Amino acid sequence: MRADGHAPGRPVPDGRDASELLRRCARDVVDVAEGIRAVSERTSTALFAPPLTASARRRPRTGLAAQWALLRALTNKEGLGGSAIAAPKGMGQVLGAAGAVLGRESLAALVAVTSLRLRIAAVLVDHPELARDPGLRRLTQAVTADRDLEAVRALRALFRDRGAQRALSGLTPLMAELLAIRALLDEGPKHDETGRVRAAGREPSADPLRRPPHGISASHLASMDRGAAEAVDLTDQEKQFIATEGSFLGFLRNIEVLSSDGRILVQNVRGPDGVVRYVVQAPGITPGRPRNHSLQDVVGARRNPCTTDSPYTRSVLRALADYGIPRGADLALIGHGEGGTALLNLSQDEEFCRTYRVTHVVAVGSPVGDEKPADPRTWVAVVTNQHDVVAVQDGRSAASLFDPHPHWYQADYAGPTHEFPLCHMLREYIEHLRTVIPEAREDIDAALTPYRGPIVRTQAYQLKDRAHPPEGYPFLTLPTTSIPTTAGPVDVPVRYYDSAAAHLCFPVSADAARGLLPGATWLTPSRLGRRALAVLSLYEHRCSTIGPYTEIALSVLVDDLWRPRPYDVGADLLRRADLRRSGRHVLSLAVTSDEARVVAREIWGQPAMRTTAEADLTDRQIDVRSRDLGLTVEGRLGPGMRCPEADWILYGRRKDSTVRTLVRAHGRLRLHRGTGVRLRLDTAAAEPLAGHLRRLGIDRARPRFVLSCPQFMLHRSAGAVMPR
Repeated sequence: MRADGHAPGRPVPDGRDASELLRRCARDVVDVAEGIRAVSERTSTALFAPPLTASARRRPRTGLAAQWALLRALTNKEGLGGSAIAAPKGMGQVLGAAGAVLGRESLAALVAVTSLRLRIAAVLVDHPELARDPGLRRLTQAVTADRDLEAVRALRALFRDRGAQRALSGLTPLMAELLAIRALLDEGPKHDETGRVRAAGREPSADPLRRPPHGISASHLASMDRGAAEAVDLTDQEKQFIATEGSFLGFLRNIEVLSSDGRILVQNVRGPDGVVRYVVQAPGITPGRPRNHSLQDVVGARRNPCTTDSPYTRSVLRALADYGIPRGADLALIGHGEGGTALLNLSQDEEFCRTYRVTHVVAVGSPVGDEKPADPRTWVAVVTNQHDVVAVQDGRSAASLFDPHPHWYQADYAGPTHEFPLCHMLREYIEHLRTVIPEAREDIDAALTPYRGPIVRTQAYQLKDRAHPPEGYPFLTLPTTSIPTTAGPVDVPVRYYDSAAAHLCFPVSADAARGLLPGATWLTPSRLGRRALAVLSLYEHRCSTIGPYTEIALSVLVDDLWRPRPYDVGADLLRRADLRRSGRHVLSLAVTSDEARVVAREIWGQPAMRTTAEADLTDRQIDVRSRDLGLTVEGRLGPGMRCPEADWILYGRRKDSTVRTLVRAHGRLRLHRGTGVRLRLDTAAAEPLAGHLRRLGIDRARPRFVLSCPQFMLHRSAGAVMPR
């Protein structure tokens, strides 16, 4: 397997694909777990059955012995497990709850975790880049270390804690397996109308958690509080890219224009026959960017495959009601990712299909589930890249023999883009429809012939979720201003919704630090005794308004630009961040995205360069590597102590002026000794960062102390230009 992830899988000796073999084994192990759960249910029913209870009263010697044997089989840790008891009521529930309190887990749950371990291995064969995802990494550490009890409890915590949204998003490839394990982790069984235990089955159609509620009407959805839609105007720049003629790629390009902030588009198209028809175009989520004020968030993305009663579908209904589509009009639904799933769910609503004639549904890069539109005349097309883990989160891989939709038009192809999330981006799908699978684009265009014509009306709608506050509320709920850059407009302050950081602090020679500062005489390094302080900051920005990226920054503490005083840094710690005079001057900055490089250079005045790097800062183990820079930082942090919030001031230079940037952070910062962390540079390490580290004498040094925070939020203001 190559490190870039471009190998589709490892063959096994008999020629079969390793990932598919692991998935088959995982399904077999899930079947075993379901069988164990069914045995637990039957044993529990027999234990508390009235005939056996009566027999125990009449013949205590034999009846009580039988009950005791059944009870031991249910509760013994070498048997079916403490929390496997699932009786409808009475003492069975009491004993089951007691087992859970004592920390015992059912044998079914532990076997299911073995299935999860196999599934993780299969996903990492096809997508090794997901091993760097923080959510998957945390679960993998428990699962792959044979700590089954911890893995089970971690899964329970994920499903119960709404704050685990981003962790669940990192587990997208495993959602089908996680849902099956969740069913096995339930305290009580689910029964169908025949009284049988209902758990996750081999195929998606057997999974009770994926079956949407029946008979949800459009009027019922519209009356609910959650979900809202507000008509908004397109910007002049967006209007230049909105299609004026109906076509499949034109509709997808419209979705790409809207995919940045949770809007949908409704258009009138005058077809070749002169009839006006309507097209709804819905985007999905963009990896690594927040949906502050819309309901296209991670939780919504997880709910859409499971139910037609999601906030997304309800908001689309409100938008269509406001748009004023006449009853009985022809309607085409086209969506990408989460948007395609929501529109497919909407087509399953019987009252909605009685109100409008849904003629076409096209989903690109979307998990589709096993349900069908309410109107059998609806033509459905699904386009999926086999490397797109979002599109196969319903558990059906490209090689699956089970196809619940034999009459749908399905374009399932192996695209040249393997890296996730790039392979899920809509622009990649558009390019592949042009170059890799042009026949699929032609077929879908032919099916959409009634919608090939001039666009006569266009309206965008902002979707909102009334039930939940914006992400990052209240810390990141603040006014913003758009600033033009060469990479496009950027909203400032730049908000970081999920980041991890480690600041390595090195005492260095004050003369060496002064020699690296710009030629301006008023920039003087702060002294701590006879030494200055250099800080190597390592960031793992998993979600921000300028996208996900890794950041490596080298800075030196500097005094007040106008009135430098000895030990001013210590006095500044007692001031509010916005009133501080000292700060950190950024000497070198390396980032892993072009947008972050442009923002750092043009807004904050920092000498940023684009590089490649990998960072793992989610626990006490620090692991940051950059081949381009020739830099490695690794080690383990020891015990630490809590510190106040780490607000600070950053200084940069733009031509002959100093740029001052205010950074506010919110998280649990801890102070550690730096003895367990080591910085190493290759002999051919890249300038300027390597040169600065060598001149400061810290190219192979250990930090005096480390400030770490495995998860926090922050925002960086626009740089204020000062005449010095």
